[in-house]
Amino acid sequence: MNKAYLLIGGNMSDRLANLEHAKKAIVLHCGNILSQSAIYETEAWGFKDQPAFFNQALCLETSMNASNLLSTLLTIELDLGRTRTIHLGPRTIDIDIIYFNDEIINNANLTVPHASMAERNFVLTPLTEIAPTFIHPVFNKSNSELLSECKDIATVYKKIDI
Repeated sequence: MNKAYLLIGGNMSDRLANLEHAKKAIVLHCGNILSQSAIYETEAWGFKDQPAFFNQALCLETSMNASNLLSTLLTIELDLGRTRTIHLGPRTIDIDIIYFNDEIINNANLTVPHASMAERNFVLTPLTEIAPTFIHPVFNKSNSELLSECKDIATVYKKIDI
């Protein structure tokens, strides 16, 4: 079995319901969620003129390879109303693969570890909650270390404990 760390998030419509729908679809189509962080509310990153996001980190056990997992997650996004009109813009749901085992993947469709994760508090805060000692296979640092070194000044609020 493979272990993937995902970040799910969204800022449109019923944010909490969208996260719950995404988790149910992930379990149905991808595998078992082994652990999940609290839900965090974060200001928009990049394109700032939009509502705040809810974000949550998940640890997933899956029999899929990374490419098949990505394809399935993109289908789940579409099924939950995701449209891609503005880069980094508002969305009902976003599901990113942050880590896949300790693999380094860099191809036209997928970059793992997620290319920008170490620069984003909204990724590192929930990820560190569920996997503080997991070592980033490129930087050779734990998630806790990456969070403590992150220069992102955006505030991340714990909204709902799970």
